[in-house]
Amino acid sequence: MQLRMTIDELAEFIDREFPQVADQFAIDRLAPMEIDLRLKVDHRHLRPGGTVSGPSMFTLADCAIYLAILGMIGPRALAVTTNASFDFMRKPAANTDLVAKTRLLKLGRSLAVGDALLYSVGQEAPVARASMTYAIPPEKSAE
Repeated sequence: MQLRMTIDELAEFIDREFPQVADQFAIDRLAPMEIDLRLKVDHRHLRPGGTVSGPSMFTLADCAIYLAILGMIGPRALAVTTNASFDFMRKPAANTDLVAKTRLLKLGRSLAVGDALLYSVGQEAPVARASMTYAIPPEKSAE
């Protein structure tokens, strides 16, 4: 399978379609069926105790799997999460970026399943694991 979008095209898509979160992420790596997405952690992502909040980690995983799918199918903004499972395994490092190392396990015409392991930059052990399923809207036909 081949990519249908580049890192630059995905970044432009995020800027255009999701400007409210675009500045929070950076795409570190893109390959067929895989992406590494970085959450640029700042004060808005922290919870008491100085660690990254659960909602911020969930957002990272959700965006990473979404972008991995779009990288393969092209810019279809209406792909939506239909199922999510999340395991918090250890406390993320304080004030350190997180990276979601993401792979698509299945990419069909109407459903995609992805897995993401989240790491604090500089640490070997993952801090969380996410598994998500997305519904993929049909391609618009040229009329």
